[in-house]
Amino acid sequence: MRNEGLGSWPARRARKTPHRTAVIHGGTSLTYAQLYDRTTRLAHALRARGVRRGDRVAHLGPNHPSYLETLFAAGTLGAVFVPLNTRLAGPEIAFQLADSGARALVHGPSHAGLVAGLPGDTDVRTYVQVGAEYEELVAGADAEPIDEPVTPDDTCIIMYTSGTTGRPKGAMLTHANLTWNAVNVLVDTDLIADERALVSAPLFHTAGLNMLTLPVLLKGGTCVLVEAFDPDATFDLIERHRITFMFGVPTMFEQVARHPRWPDADLSSLRILTCGGSPVPTPLIAAYQERGLTFLQGYGMTEASPGTLFLDAEHAVTKAGSAGVPHFFSDVRVVRPDFTPVDTGETGEVVVRGPHVMPGYWGLPEETAAVLADGWFRSGDAARVDEDGYVHIVDRIKDMIISGGENIYPAEIEDLLLAHPDVVECAVIGVPDATWGEVPRAVVVPREGVPLDPDEVLASLSGRLAKYKIPKSLVLADELPRTASGKLLKSRVRERYGN
Repeated sequence: MRNEGLGSWPARRARKTPHRTAVIHGGTSLTYAQLYDRTTRLAHALRARGVRRGDRVAHLGPNHPSYLETLFAAGTLGAVFVPLNTRLAGPEIAFQLADSGARALVHGPSHAGLVAGLPGDTDVRTYVQVGAEYEELVAGADAEPIDEPVTPDDTCIIMYTSGTTGRPKGAMLTHANLTWNAVNVLVDTDLIADERALVSAPLFHTAGLNMLTLPVLLKGGTCVLVEAFDPDATFDLIERHRITFMFGVPTMFEQVARHPRWPDADLSSLRILTCGGSPVPTPLIAAYQERGLTFLQGYGMTEASPGTLFLDAEHAVTKAGSAGVPHFFSDVRVVRPDFTPVDTGETGEVVVRGPHVMPGYWGLPEETAAVLADGWFRSGDAARVDEDGYVHIVDRIKDMIISGGENIYPAEIEDLLLAHPDVVECAVIGVPDATWGEVPRAVVVPREGVPLDPDEVLASLSGRLAKYKIPKSLVLADELPRTASGKLLKSRVRERYGN
């Protein structure tokens, strides 16, 4: 087999475990043999529509077998998969399609209206809607095996991550990056071939895809795809499918634990609970411990595919609040600005190196050079290391806000707020929120003599930003704290307006 990438996974799995169930979605169930057949047919259909190696193929829609089929079909052709965040607004989707130069877009019916309203200046030439059109395309295509040469170092996915400048950057993840990340998960999480994973976290997120779905498929387990997380339905799914493995952000697990069904639900099948996006609160750890369940926490970033640090079950309680130690095939340091290692307890920047770290950002050589130094990726996150080598994340150098597991970069919101005719200055900060961990708050200096309406300003962002990025509150200020050189002091803004 000349394909050494992810595109070969369905074929390799089909020859080992053809009759085992790979994917379940609603009433649909696919064996590995069927997944291979459908992936091959879709690859032929895309090739017939002009998709060639190196071309970008995008997917926009909720969790669905078509997502995985499109990913593997692109990999079969040596093309590059571009997952799109379903929560983004039309202009944001249009930017990512144009920036990646995607030639084909597979989309769910839920996004037909958004797709119809996309500008005509993208490179997309093929649109396929999931449903009858998609099924006809797959059924009518050739099933002959395709053996396009693909190397581990070829780009497999361009996964967008918001940038501090407000411009999303496409992290180029190679087939090797994704494979080594999956191997790290297999080593550190002890997955078994009978794993039954509940995939309710979105597949367009690096964690839902790379920390859960791909490792389970590599091992030959079953992924139960759910289009949207619902705590009540989660109990039904766990019981019906005897779920063994779940991933979620703390908010999801919090909603499950608060649900009336929590005390009496049958959770006996659950073996592995992994959590990421933000630290798990101690009371939540205790609530699950009482049910005999332990969280495996992690810390990562899209640019590292994403697994970087991992806190295992043995230390989940004694090292609570820590992000753990590096994954098996991952090297992590906490360094000073001159790249020398910090002393125990000293704060520095997290840098990571390993076969799972991206080669760079799509079309952005300067930004790539700024974050990659001698193979080390500079995370922009501040941390300290304790006497046992466990890493504790203490701050976000890049001012990133994490809301319900979603990364939000203030600069992107600030740029749009400054476009409002009556806004002179603004700063966006994260403030605590009981449900989402933190949410954005805008601090705005209005034009002199103008009675600014906070609700009107926030409403002006609707349709231009994803809903989760729109600040939940807006505070008016006479001025923003700045240094003598005019640089905004975000720390002072937080002190003054963050409570």
